[in-house]
Formats: sequence, C-alpha cells, structure tokens
Amino acid sequence: MICIVVGTNRPGSKSRKVAEFYQHLLKGFSAESQILDLSGLPEDFIVSALYHNCGKNEKFNEIRKEIEVADKYIFVLPEYNNSVPGVFKAFIDGMSYPNTFVYKKCALVGISDGTSGNALGLSHITDVFNYLGMHVLALKVRIPFMKKNFVEGEITDDFIRKLIHDQAQQLIAF
Repeated sequence: MICIVVGTNRPGSKSRKVAEFYQHLLKGFSAESQILDLSGLPEDFIVSALYHNCGKNEKFNEIRKEIEVADKYIFVLPEYNNSVPGVFKAFIDGMSYPNTFVYKKCALVGISDGTSGNALGLSHITDVFNYLGMHVLALKVRIPFMKKNFVEGEITDDFIRKLIHDQAQQLIAF
C-alpha cells in the first residue's frame, strides 16, 4: 500500500489535486494507494496528541495507524516560507519515533507558484526523513509555476509529466 500524504491542512489545496493526479497514475500501474489529507487532522492535535498527550487523541490515533500500516509514501509538499508547512512537521512529530518510518520508502513531490517547486523544502524534509531512518527516492519531482504547469487536474508540462511517471515507476520498484 502506498500512502499519498497531502502535506498541508489547507482545505481544497492544490496539493490535494496533485495527490489525486498521482493516485490516478498509480492506478494505471496497478499499484494500490490511499490519500491521507492533512486537512482532516483534528484541529487541536498539537495540544491533544503530541508529546505528553501522545496516544490520547482518538482521531489522531486513527490517522497515525493509517501512516504506520503503509509500506511506501508519496509526500506532496507545497512551499510555505521556503520550506514545508509547519503543520506537516508537527504531523511528523506526532508519529512514534523511531518505529513509524524506519526502513520505509518514500517519494517527494514539491509544488510552488514560484520558480523552485519547493526545492529547499524537499531538501529540508529529506534530512528529517533520513534522520528518522526512511529511505528517500533520489528522484524528487518539483512542480514550479503551478498555475501554468498544473491546470484542471493535469500536468501540462511534458517534462514534469515524464518525471512524475518515472518517479511513480521507481517508487513501485523501490
């Protein structure tokens, strides 16, 4: 099972649409996947599910279980302040350490309305995942200029579409 994580809690995000695009692509490769959208996080999870309250928020526990049972992940990460959304980092902090991600595998997709496609954010989160013992696929897809390169649920740039296609195949074989 591949878990596609929408790395923001913003309702109706572009990240969600990219996750849906990716899920459709994986289906074409006969790869089973599910989407976990951080917009479904409990509003109070930072105070009710982390640190000394670990395990006390039932809704967050259900989400944690979805993450723990997956073997592979795709993280769709929008650029927020030249990195990943803070809610995503807090979400990672809510997972059990080191068991959740150790020896598991992931692919990273960065998106932005600017020129970089969240290159720095992908670098930052690669360091975090390496620390947690997760294997990060070397091919990181960046989708810059989202308004131009992702229109009505489709990748419009041929090169980016090929990169995503290649990344999906590599993750399945990884």
